[in-house]
Amino acid sequence: QVQLVESGGGSVQAGGSLRLSCAVSKYASVCMGWFRQAPGKQREGVAAIDVDGTTRSADSVKGRFTISKDNDKNTLYLQMNSLKPEDTAMYYCAARGGRCSRYWSSYLDVRIWGQGTQVTVSS
Repeated sequence: QVQLVESGGGSVQAGGSLRLSCAVSKYASVCMGWFRQAPGKQREGVAAIDVDGTTRSADSVKGRFTISKDNDKNTLYLQMNSLKPEDTAMYYCAARGGRCSRYWSSYLDVRIWGQGTQVTVSS
């Protein structure tokens, strides 16, 4: 069973940057991604990266967030720049059972979740 452990969350002022990391217990040739959930809101997909390195991201973070992975280190990253207060949420690392699809941003069918790391952006 693959395990995911996030780190790198914290508090930052608007316009600042954070980099989230997700340590993956073993290499898995599946779609990996980042989701977030703010209080009272549904969990939403932020970005995903496929086995071949193809990436996808939500319109709300395009141009600001970048997903990447280091297969040698079994680590997934989310570089977040130009952070806004509306980016405040718990961020989760996720692994699906196969390749990324058009439904990459849906929390359904995610096989494995990390425990989450809090990101708070103040204005």
